[in-house]
Amino acid sequence: MGAVVKLGVAILTMGTRPKELAELLASVHAQTAPAARVVVVANGCELPSLPPWVHAVRLEENLGVTGGRNAALQQLRDMDLVLDLDDDGLLVADDVFARIEALYAADERLGIAGFRIADETGFTQRRHVPRLRAGDPMRGGEVTGFLGGAHVLSTKMLAEVGDWPEAFFFAHEETDMAWRAIDAGWKVVYEPELLLQHPRTSPARHSFFYQVNARNRVYLARRHLPALLVPVYLAVWVVLTLARTRTLTGLRSWFGGFAEGWRTPCGPRKPMRWRTVLTLARLGRPPVI
Repeated sequence: MGAVVKLGVAILTMGTRPKELAELLASVHAQTAPAARVVVVANGCELPSLPPWVHAVRLEENLGVTGGRNAALQQLRDMDLVLDLDDDGLLVADDVFARIEALYAADERLGIAGFRIADETGFTQRRHVPRLRAGDPMRGGEVTGFLGGAHVLSTKMLAEVGDWPEAFFFAHEETDMAWRAIDAGWKVVYEPELLLQHPRTSPARHSFFYQVNARNRVYLARRHLPALLVPVYLAVWVVLTLARTRTLTGLRSWFGGFAEGWRTPCGPRKPMRWRTVLTLARLGRPPVI
């Protein structure tokens, strides 16, 4: 990448967290290695009050996480790296950008670096550790996925594997991106020293969680899995959903989304290579769960 790395920051907002957004932007501005450009996308809402050094983009309608991130990417194509941050997160250290630049300078095949996410007490939820054995959130290394709330993307990688899958709107878009990156020979790492402070939450807080969760599972299988693995992957998730979901309403919504995943377009199909399947299995997350 050369001596100077251009890091762009992308933040989506729906206008509901003005205080948190202002605090996040202050923590971005306080970094010892400054960002080359900071973009805030108002996703179907009015633009909030922003500092003059922030590039603002207003979308007329809510295009979801995927559409909003792609709108930000349009403003950051000339960067080397793009850092996506949730608008209610906070960078508690001022050397985060410097650490990011050092990580990528040390490995030219590093495509995606995921942050550790912890609440204000320092606690990291198990679901926020991107591996099956999630007991130690401080154990980093190569993984098969990353968290949407805070991660870095190589724009060189994006030029090869493509942007976010807009049909997903929300849920599992990070898995889609990670599978494409790994299939193209890029590394995905979990780096616990990169920390985003974020309130403790549940994914089910979104009213449409069960529906899009199921729909996008089917999208993942249709887009990326070898034909032999499609029924295995989906059968595993049907069983897990029946075991985990405690409400009839949730189950109805999930199976409605499952059916929607088969009848609606999800983008082009490009099955991953079997070598990629073995790589995912070696890293602890075979693409059947």
